[in-house]
Order: sequence, then structure tokens, then C-alpha cells
Amino acid sequence: MLKKNAWEVLSDKEKKNIFEFAEGYRHFISENKTERKFVQSAVNIAISSGFQDISTKGKLVSGDKIFKVNKGKQVIFGIIGKQPLDTGARFIVSHVDAPRLDLKPNPVYEDDGIVYFKTCYYGGIKKYQWLTIPLALYGTVVLKTGEKKTIEIGDDMNDPVFTITDLLPHLAKDQVKKTIEDGFPGENLNILAATIPVKNDKEPVKNHLFLILKEKYGITEEDLISAEFEAVPAGNARHLGIDQSLILGYGQDDRVCAYTSMKALFESEKLEKSGFCILVDQEEIGSYGSTSAQSAFFQFFLEEVMEKTGCKKSLRFLFENSKAISADVSSLFDPGYKEVFDPRNSAKINHGVCVERTTGGRGKAGSTEPSAEYIAWIRNIFDKANVCWQPSEIGKVEQGGGGTVATFFARYNIPTIDCGTGVISMHAPFEVTGKADIFSTYLAYKTFYQAE
Repeated sequence: MLKKNAWEVLSDKEKKNIFEFAEGYRHFISENKTERKFVQSAVNIAISSGFQDISTKGKLVSGDKIFKVNKGKQVIFGIIGKQPLDTGARFIVSHVDAPRLDLKPNPVYEDDGIVYFKTCYYGGIKKYQWLTIPLALYGTVVLKTGEKKTIEIGDDMNDPVFTITDLLPHLAKDQVKKTIEDGFPGENLNILAATIPVKNDKEPVKNHLFLILKEKYGITEEDLISAEFEAVPAGNARHLGIDQSLILGYGQDDRVCAYTSMKALFESEKLEKSGFCILVDQEEIGSYGSTSAQSAFFQFFLEEVMEKTGCKKSLRFLFENSKAISADVSSLFDPGYKEVFDPRNSAKINHGVCVERTTGGRGKAGSTEPSAEYIAWIRNIFDKANVCWQPSEIGKVEQGGGGTVATFFARYNIPTIDCGTGVISMHAPFEVTGKADIFSTYLAYKTFYQAE
């Protein structure tokens, strides 16, 4: 089954819309590189679009636009539909965390006149990709008094940046003989932070660094224990290619789906079925925390919605009559690495949003495979709305695999399918997406929200 390149079938007006939409997306992911920043910026846009915190509403009626934030890292947006909640709803869930380097609780040390930050990598990365690139540091520090300090260094052009050093090729004779795993141990991903000492001190450079932090931000070394620091690639997402048909940027897995799903909901009106956009944290490390897809926050939120809409039936009726999309990225066929793909079943860049029947790996382990009936329903609504879409899979059967949050919604007896934008160089510091695919994802999600 062959799918055409979207640029071959799009009108000039549609092409203009793609570039305009992609520009807004590019700016958003450039400015929101952490889950906290993404959630807060999403809420700001929602409020400007007429959404209100559900806690301010005593009663909910059709057309109401609501949201609720969970601990600053998870948020659910919703529009109450015309039909009662027990007839079902439309859920799109995506994650706003991305692979990165986190500072350890006691991260600062000095070695031979250089101060470093010790890190622990977050999510699945190729460690060597994080060496020698400029890094920005985003921190939330909470003092014992409860006062919160926010630190952002590296993305303003007047800021310094950070980096992890690598061995020069002239001395890498032994290093290059090692496997990638052995040659780049995670414990060595230490960020270069400072080199200027203060006089007559045991750790002169380290103490100078904390003098700066105390003066500028009011924090001490002890305060780092109750802090979250994330090191991410510095710099904005960029247009890629001479035709500017692509975007190169950090964290597109999965913020491309988070952005398109929230924009699709914010720009929807008068839904038949209630629509909910769910943005979660911690997907890249298994979804175990209180702000993840496994958190009961989702269930508690819906209980509050049902209560305020006057629905007397249990959540069981809402769940079994609903439909869901696990909005996560898929891998795209990369001609430079043909040996790991099945060309007949791999998605291609700028051929539309990906509909992924199975994730997991090796015998579909870990997959949440939707029924043929649900896939047919998805095909039908996308085709009626002229959405460019394509089937996809992550790679050859025994090459590897991956998981999404789909299982955490399917377990509620909600039909759930993986559907999202394709990515090249997934989990690298800078990932590649196609602008036509991004816009197709937005149209697919909007179609899903509006479907009866």
C-alpha cells in the first residue's frame, strides 16, 4: 500500500497553512524545553482561548472549557460536549518529558581546578551524542521555607552555556577500540561548569561557583538536594533543508504530539462528544510517578467532571463508550540505515501522520494492539476529512521496539491506538520532523475530537 508524499497532493493554500503552523510550533518548542515550562505555557494559551480552572466552576454545561494542573508537570484540558458523558468521550494523551541529563542531588565537585556537575541521564539516549554540544541548564530549587527559585542559563544569547568534554582523536587510540556502551559510561557524563578560583580556599573554584549562585539566586549547596536541574541542548529549533520542509529541534518526542493535540482542542468548538487533551510527565522512564500516565489524577479529574455535569452513572459507562489516541511519535524510514527497517511497513517523512498498529518489540511484547474495528473507524474519519496519514511500525520484528502510554488507557477498556508524527534521529539531542507531517497530525487530532 503506497502513500503519496503530502507535498504532491496539497494545494497552495494548504502548503501556506503548513508553514505558518510549523513556525508557531518551532517557536513553542524552542521556548519550552522542560515539562514545567511546557505545561505553564500551554495553560497560558488555554486561558487566552477561554479555558478556566475546573476548581472555579461549580457546574459544567455543554461548551464549557476547563483544565486542571497536577503538580506543575501534568495537565488535562477539556471541552464539554453536547452528549452526556456516559455516552463516551474522546481522549488524546501525549507526554511532555524528553530525554535529557539531570543533575544528581549532590552534583558539584572540583577536580584539578575544574568544577563539574555530575549527572544521571533521563530516558533512552546514545550517550556519545551529548558530548561537546552546548547545553542549557533549567532548574527549580525549593528552599526549606517553601520559597521556589527558578534558574535558566544557556538559551539567552547573552548567557553562558555548558558542555561535556570528549577525548581528542590524537589520544583516542584505546577509546575507539571499545564498544559505544563501554567507551562512553554514563558516570562520565559530567558537565563542565567553572574554572575561576577564590584565594586561600580548599576548593577554590567550587566555592567561587557557590558565591555566584548565592549572590544571583540566593541558593546554597544544601539547597540542591531539593532541586530539579535539567541539562538540555542549547539553542532554538531550526528550519532544516534548503526547501525548509523540515524542523530540527530538541524534545520533539513527544512535544510535537503534545503541541498538535492541544492546539487541535483549543481550536475546536461545539463538540458532540466531550474532548480531553491529556499531557503527562515521566513517559520516558516508565510512567511510574504521580504526574505520569499511571497516576490516578486522570481518574479523579473525570470523577470531578462527571459530578459537575450532573452525570449519575459510574465511570465505567464513560470509559467503555470512549475512544482514545496515544499521541506519541513513530520512527520514520531512514535510507541511511535501511538494514533495520521493513520498507513495506515503515512510514516515510512528509507522507502524513503515522497510525501505528503495534509498538513493543519481539513478538509484540508490551504492545496495546487495537481491534480491526477501531482501526477501521480511525481510517474512516481521517479519509472523510482528507487527512494525510500512513501506517507505520518502529522497525524490523526482532531489531528492537518501544512502548507508549497506550496501555494505561486501554486498561480502562477504552479502545486506544498509537497515532502521531514520525521522527528521524529519535531521542538524539536534535530530532528531525517534517512540517507536512506535523500539520497532518494536527488535522488528525482535530478530526478525532470532532468525530461523533
